Amino acid sequence: MTNQYAIVTTTTDSEDKARALAAGVVDGGLAACAQLYPIASVYRWEGKVESAREWRLDFKTRAALVDELTAFVVAKHDYDTPEVVAVPVTGGHTAYLDWVAEETRA
Repeated sequence: MTNQYAIVTTTTDSEDKARALAAGVVDGGLAACAQLYPIASVYRWEGKVESAREWRLDFKTRAALVDELTAFVVAKHDYDTPEVVAVPVTGGHTAYLDWVAEETRA
C-alpha cells in the first residue's frame, strides 16, 4: 500500500454547514465517507489569538482525488482561508480501503 489513500480534514463553524459539505463531497464521489466532530479551536487570525467552536470533518478518500476534493471544499467554504489538510494513509484494513476505492469516482 503506497499511500493510495488519504484523510482530508477541514473545519467549519456550524453542524449544518458541516453536514452540507459532507453530503456534497460524498454525493460527488470525492470521498467514501465523512466523519464530523464538534471541536474547540484556538488559532491566530489577522494578528490576534482567537478561539471558536467549530466542526471538524475528516474525509476518507483516494490520494488521486485530494486535489479535486480540496478545490471543492475551498469553492464551497465560507471561510476566507479554510483549513484543508491531507494526510496519507500508510496502512489499514484492506477490505475497508477497498470499499473507499469502490465508493469514490475513478
